Amino acid sequence: MTRTLFSLDGRVALVTGASRGIGAGIAKALAAAGADVAVHGNATPPQATCEAVRRYGRKAVALIGDMAEAGTPDRLVAETVKALGRLDIVVNNAGIIRRGPTVDTTDADWHAVIDVNLNGVFRLCRAAGRHMIAASQGGKIINIASLLSFQGGLNVPAYAASKSAVAGLTREMSNEWAGRGINVNAIAPGYFRTDNTEALQKDETRNRQILERIPAGRWGETSDIDGAAVFLASRASDYVNGQILAVDGGWLGR
Repeated sequence: MTRTLFSLDGRVALVTGASRGIGAGIAKALAAAGADVAVHGNATPPQATCEAVRRYGRKAVALIGDMAEAGTPDRLVAETVKALGRLDIVVNNAGIIRRGPTVDTTDADWHAVIDVNLNGVFRLCRAAGRHMIAASQGGKIINIASLLSFQGGLNVPAYAASKSAVAGLTREMSNEWAGRGINVNAIAPGYFRTDNTEALQKDETRNRQILERIPAGRWGETSDIDGAAVFLASRASDYVNGQILAVDGGWLGR
């Protein structure tokens, strides 16, 4: 029974920002659970992730597109369905960050972050929702939020604003679509070893402060997201709607 609950056999997933880091980890975890995966990269085809998916015996297709461009999300959904036959799971992972004091944040930096982290997420959710409603087969939408969906952060005003909005958007869409068999939830990673946190890892003081705050006593590894992603993508979460699941080593409880 447990294995059946978490099985993704026969399912097709689209994971954005999956060239490396958390996105690549999620794509591989979904493949390991049985899903075929459309793997998205921003500018270059994420071939390494596709190869990893295929090693699990699953189909993979590499897609590219700038999530800041208005037409990209609709195209990604259409290309996924054309290549893999259906679309059951969407993971909105693509995101960027610009660090610096609010007084030094330019309009260009603000818009760059909002365009990808919020507008891109909204458009892909909308495109996926339209397809899933029309197909009448339900589906799972998993947005990648952040600890800054709950907290203000420091020197990342656009990122904090975008991730707070992703949490609200997740809850709103879950209210609209839960009755149609579409579960919309989010994962809020804590401090993970990724490109986005490289500056913090290299800052001796900030690295120490962060580790002192995390009850688990370590940075998260991309594999720490696997279980949450498979759970929210699977039948095990059929009655879970509008949740922002923190995977943070205990940070928010401290």
